[in-house]
Amino acid sequence: MSKQGRRQLKLGAFLMAPGHHVAAWRHPGAQADLGRDFAAYARIAQEAEAARFDAVFLADTLSAGDTSASASSRTARVSYFEPLTLLSGLAAVTHRIGLIATVSTSFNEPFNVARKFASLDLISQGRAGWNLVTSNHQSEADNFGAGRHLQHDLRYERAEEFVDVVLKLWQSWAPDAFLYDKPEGRYYDPAKLRDTRHAGRHFQVQGPLHVAPSAQGHPVIVQAGSSGPGIELAARTAEVVFTAQRTLEEAQAFYRTLKSRVQAYGRDPDDLKIMPGIFPVIGASRTEAQEKFEALQALIHPEVAVHLLSDMIGFDLTGYPVDGPLPTLPVSNGGQSRQQLLLALARDENLSILQLARKIAGARGHWQLVGTAKDVADELEAYFVGGGADGFNIMPPTLPGGLTEFIADVLPELRRRGLFREEYEGDTLRANLGLRVPVGAETEARSRVAA
Repeated sequence: MSKQGRRQLKLGAFLMAPGHHVAAWRHPGAQADLGRDFAAYARIAQEAEAARFDAVFLADTLSAGDTSASASSRTARVSYFEPLTLLSGLAAVTHRIGLIATVSTSFNEPFNVARKFASLDLISQGRAGWNLVTSNHQSEADNFGAGRHLQHDLRYERAEEFVDVVLKLWQSWAPDAFLYDKPEGRYYDPAKLRDTRHAGRHFQVQGPLHVAPSAQGHPVIVQAGSSGPGIELAARTAEVVFTAQRTLEEAQAFYRTLKSRVQAYGRDPDDLKIMPGIFPVIGASRTEAQEKFEALQALIHPEVAVHLLSDMIGFDLTGYPVDGPLPTLPVSNGGQSRQQLLLALARDENLSILQLARKIAGARGHWQLVGTAKDVADELEAYFVGGGADGFNIMPPTLPGGLTEFIADVLPELRRRGLFREEYEGDTLRANLGLRVPVGAETEARSRVAA
């Protein structure tokens, strides 16, 4: 709570190297080779921590994409760190900020994921979070000899069971299980070791996990899906949801729906924080902000724009007239909620393929704000106070410059309004997000497959 007793919003720093705009790497304010420079990442994470952000957030895919496409050589998202490795390094040079990594359930096993995140949680002293996703790019399947991806609903069914197993494994040991009793020769108390055996449709796991619990109990579970299966998975298991909503009305409707589903699973709505992504372009005036945005847009190669749109909409648009409308598309086996969002955007604004592609090149379907620091703060306050969000994941157009501008210009305005903290509330990610430390019974209830 603020000094005035008001609820305060939560902030994540989305670190997509070298910025969230598809042409960011060409901009003077971006470090083009950020994806290979750990020292630069460390400086950015420390800057976010000094600003009292709740967490840094790393997205990830399990491929470099379609490098046979000519557009590939014009994009920067073909070379960057594996997220858990990077966050383990950042844990050593930060102290309070949360560390959230994206790891797919599609080409991993629950035991390995549980062990890696539990280890990061110990290394960081309780600051880890797992952004649970299901993979959907064909190039990812090709890297694992999978042929084709599972169908959308089956992917989520597998993800449901995957997170059940991970939650069980994270509860392998009671918090006081390890005795380290040298005189008696007792390393742990067998009575405090829980049964973690699992036998399901997709996984057979014995357990226990051979990593001790952390100060926050276990890593925070983050999820990004907004489709029907995604909402159900989030309502039952997630503690933070990263989402894309275009308008306040859409954000409010999503917020109400998800919070009500959380209650339907017997959980407190406050045990899940909804944090839409925002793409802010900030200027001293609205004219300056618009000029900065247009300068970024001018760096987009048309091939890159259409390539990005094809990837996000789940259909290859190469060969279609770029000045024509979107063709009739089949339902994507990839990200269905994102496909529907983009189709609605094209329909509502009567956009051609190229116009839609250029429109999403920065925010990629998320909320785009172009204006002064006051404009941005006004919009964030409206969403937060109006029941559309518990906080926001800030997606800087460029890195490091875009994050520095948000910290320097927007945060003072939010603090002046009592909407953002001056100091951290605690030492763990849970403490700062206002989430409870889970007890065994709570986690076990969340990990039971719903009827």
